Amino acid sequence: MLHSSFCSSTHRAEVIKRLGSVEATNTLAAQLNSMCDTLCFVAATGTLFAKNSDRPVGEVQTVQRFDQRRANQRHRLRTQYLDLGPDPGAFASIGSQPHWLWGFEHGFNQHRVAVGNEKVWTVDNPRGQPEAMLGMDIVRLALERARTADEAFAIITRLVERHGQGGTGEEHHDEPYHSSFLIADPQRAWVIETSDTTWAARSIAHGGASISNRISLDHDWSHASANVAATQSFQAWRAPKIPTSIADHRLRATAVCVAGTEPPDPGQVVATLRSHGSAPWGNPYDTPTQTPPPIPREVGDDHEGVSVCMHVRDYQTTTASMVTWLPSDSNEPVRAWCLLGSPCVGIYLPMASTAPNTTPTVPQWLGSAATWQRFNRLRIEAESDREGARLLAIRAQLGPLETELWHEADAHYQLGHDLELAVVTRWTTAIDTALSRLGV
Repeated sequence: MLHSSFCSSTHRAEVIKRLGSVEATNTLAAQLNSMCDTLCFVAATGTLFAKNSDRPVGEVQTVQRFDQRRANQRHRLRTQYLDLGPDPGAFASIGSQPHWLWGFEHGFNQHRVAVGNEKVWTVDNPRGQPEAMLGMDIVRLALERARTADEAFAIITRLVERHGQGGTGEEHHDEPYHSSFLIADPQRAWVIETSDTTWAARSIAHGGASISNRISLDHDWSHASANVAATQSFQAWRAPKIPTSIADHRLRATAVCVAGTEPPDPGQVVATLRSHGSAPWGNPYDTPTQTPPPIPREVGDDHEGVSVCMHVRDYQTTTASMVTWLPSDSNEPVRAWCLLGSPCVGIYLPMASTAPNTTPTVPQWLGSAATWQRFNRLRIEAESDREGARLLAIRAQLGPLETELWHEADAHYQLGHDLELAVVTRWTTAIDTALSRLGV
């Protein structure tokens, strides 16, 4: 029998108790909710952006495309908890959306702006605050309104200061939190870290950046809210009783990926997003003969079991992932590789926009809860097999197919051909066949 979609409060407590001492239980429990990893690299030719979204086990998250809409004074714009007044309109965007939320975990828009968010623990306790903005609301609003990363930076900081952050970020449990954000366009990126209405930020004109579930800015911020003194470290807003170890080793893994002088290719990023705590693996450009590293079994005192590809049994898992290339040349299409479920048991499906200032057409397959559930069943089976044979069998089916799709997508891209929906639909049919062979 498959695990239920969500564990009960009693079950959650039992899981946490197994993961650490009684003294560490509360802080560990807090850290194991809504973890994520986001990275980017800004180069002369464009920006590579990627994120793993880690959410409660069993929470469906699909890829949705929202068309551009005009301002409408008769229509109210409502986020998860707030009424923002008459709808000012929106740019077209593609976002990875948990099924019960208005906002996005990550996404990009028609103007080549990409945004993702992370949960962070700060000196401001989000519990007891009135319902306000969720980090996912802010991601979607920035994509709906920004033409550049600089505009998205201004929009996000204004929303944080004006509305504050509050309300649960989980469907079945009261889990409010504050967020950090990584914003990118073809020329620039921004890291923004927040604590309620307080914020600090730094920009990246060239090179890599990554964020995880901790305050990372020190004195290196260049912009901040008025209540942050010019000489102040933003570490002063980090919750002192929450250890950063759960985020630190994942942050090291993503930082290494973008540490070079040139951007990694999308396959190298995917290999990092598939990390189980050791070396990157599963690059779609490689001949898929590498034995997958085992799925972590336990968190352990050093938290090494909490990896970029997340597997905290019955509690937290990676539920969606995305890589996107935002080219500086407006005549080149935006490219995206989207995955449903856990990276280790999934396929990053290539997509590309067909004209400047457009977003790709999202195949129904990526927006299907039923498709997400099939990959979720593979994750459960792979986690249940302590010897690793099931994960090996899954990659034996999906790895060569993913490599084939990526190389075909590159051929279309290099020849300047549109990656038409009919091509992507043929690919999804092939993936469905492979999933059926795997019994899901």
